[in-house]
Amino acid sequence: MSTDHHQDRNEASAGITFALLTYGMWGFFPLYWKQLADVPATQILAHRMVWSLLFVGGILLAKRKLRWIREVLRTPRVLLTYFSAASLLALNWGVYIWAVNAGYVVETALGYFINPLINVLFGAMLLGERARQGQWMAIAIATAGVLYLTWSYGQPPIIALTLAISFGTYGLFKKKGTLGALEGLSLETGLLFLPALCFLGYTAATSGVVFGADAPVKTNALLMLSGVATALPLLTFAAALRRLTLTVVGFIQYMAPSIQFLLGVFLYNEPFDTDKLIGFSLIWAALVVFTIEGVIQRRKNQVARSS
Repeated sequence: MSTDHHQDRNEASAGITFALLTYGMWGFFPLYWKQLADVPATQILAHRMVWSLLFVGGILLAKRKLRWIREVLRTPRVLLTYFSAASLLALNWGVYIWAVNAGYVVETALGYFINPLINVLFGAMLLGERARQGQWMAIAIATAGVLYLTWSYGQPPIIALTLAISFGTYGLFKKKGTLGALEGLSLETGLLFLPALCFLGYTAATSGVVFGADAPVKTNALLMLSGVATALPLLTFAAALRRLTLTVVGFIQYMAPSIQFLLGVFLYNEPFDTDKLIGFSLIWAALVVFTIEGVIQRRKNQVARSS
């Protein structure tokens, strides 16, 4: 076996490990936020912003990767792009934290099952990307699932759609961004750091914050570690992307909402009746079509390149 081939296999193996760690952490996130159920979601969100910046800022200092900040501060367009991305990320985080602690873990899982299809739809409608026939078929099946859930609920699955659309739109702004994963997250949390800190200060002065000397040690520790919990999977995700194809990452990405779904149904005993089963089954069928179509297209591309 050649040295290059052996290296490639080691890189792929490391990439799969990083991807499994990433989506495993994201999948088990409900367990983390449930431990903070007594803390208002808005305060958890603010802490997450503050401690995320301190964590990633520490990494940047350790790596001495700070030169980009001066250039970014001179570029209003970049600041606006990342402020928009940060606002969408804050919306996504806030809705997710609230939904988990309000007993809607299953619906959060639905949002992240839908998200890959939202990305394709946005690419076709907003970026001029050509969606293939199989992708349109998957989107149509998923749409049928959402419509069925809307009919059975009597209203759209608002939490799921908010999570999917906000994260999909966040991705659109990130595509326009020029910074790496660590720098981008640092700028996003940096732009929201002062508003988050001011919110915590105002809350402490008025209604009171669940943090500090009067809060349990466990609560303080979990809030402070929320920065690590936020940034760590993003860093392992970036490491996975450097080593794996998007197709492989695309397979593994369904691990996170699958874990969330199982936690919601079997650990937290959230209701999952026949109507939800039918709606989810349509979404899952759409993802099967989407994934198989992607594999077939990738093989066609490989054959075309080698011929």
